[in-house]
Amino acid sequence: MKIAVLVSGGVDSSVALTLLKNQGHEIEAFYLKIWLEDELSYLGNCPWNEDLEYAQGVCDKLGVPLHVIPLQKEYHELVVAYAIEQVRQGRTPSPDLMCNEHIKFGCFYNAIDPSFEKVATGHYAQLEERDGLVHLMQAKDPVKDQTYFLSRLTQSQLQRALFPIGHLMKSEVRELAHTFDLPTKARKDSQGICFLGKIHFGDFIKHHVGTKQGDLIEFETDKKVGQHEGFWFYTIGQRKGIGLSGGPWFVVSKDVEKNIVYISSKYHDSDKLRNQCDVEQFNWTCGSRPDVESLKIKLRHGPHFYQCSVTFSSDGKKAHLVLDGSDQGIAPGQFAVFYDGDECLGSGVIC
Repeated sequence: MKIAVLVSGGVDSSVALTLLKNQGHEIEAFYLKIWLEDELSYLGNCPWNEDLEYAQGVCDKLGVPLHVIPLQKEYHELVVAYAIEQVRQGRTPSPDLMCNEHIKFGCFYNAIDPSFEKVATGHYAQLEERDGLVHLMQAKDPVKDQTYFLSRLTQSQLQRALFPIGHLMKSEVRELAHTFDLPTKARKDSQGICFLGKIHFGDFIKHHVGTKQGDLIEFETDKKVGQHEGFWFYTIGQRKGIGLSGGPWFVVSKDVEKNIVYISSKYHDSDKLRNQCDVEQFNWTCGSRPDVESLKIKLRHGPHFYQCSVTFSSDGKKAHLVLDGSDQGIAPGQFAVFYDGDECLGSGVIC
């Protein structure tokens, strides 16, 4: 096949590229230019230049052409602006999900020649074709599995996607990088939100939203126990960065109108059961919602699941979830991602 491969300069996409090359496909590599170095240069160093050098090194070794696709404008409009607006509303954004939905499997699809039959990435996920549909399945490695971040993809997007390393453990990917003697074989995995690079998220938010002094209020007593510089720096369940003695303190809720952050040192008490939430704005990867009353869900990236009951509204636009355990970090704006066995069915936004 003729395949476009998205490369990031990391070991995962490098191995994905090499596997496809060795399988005899006609491949070209693409690096997305989405960094914000002009706007945010004073905050820190964005590692895009180093990333691109690694990507070029891998492509040179394999004899694969590398193209740089500029998508800064689209990225800022569809991902960065979304993240800023969510923060302003006191919600918890998930920019990585938006990046996959709108950029890597959206704008990039439109930017390349339609003769490319597939678009491959280094995501840890698997695809299974049956009944005329492409089903999004978990990766072999439960810790690295990235179906959470891919849960906003539509069936048409999945039809064109390819995940060459989803059947491998991370350790196997690293071993293959050494076997292939790739320039990225010893490079550490990148951490953090994709558009920020090495920039601290708090600095990014401060740059766009500013600061405004408000009160830290103890949830149980309504007593003022400190001050903060803006509710937008805090998310539900947060422990780090509160800076008060007598803790540990956790963020329980926020009053956006009054700029108040409510905190508690008794966050994990048994009477504070947090096992329910409402979800809306669904995306179902196979096009229609499942006709079930019980599913597994993830509330964040990682190997942990909850079993939950799902009760949909009559119009199917909202659902009430009841988890089989208590989660201290359920926050509006977060994504709840649904699973049936190993299959990722899609996701909704916690409201």
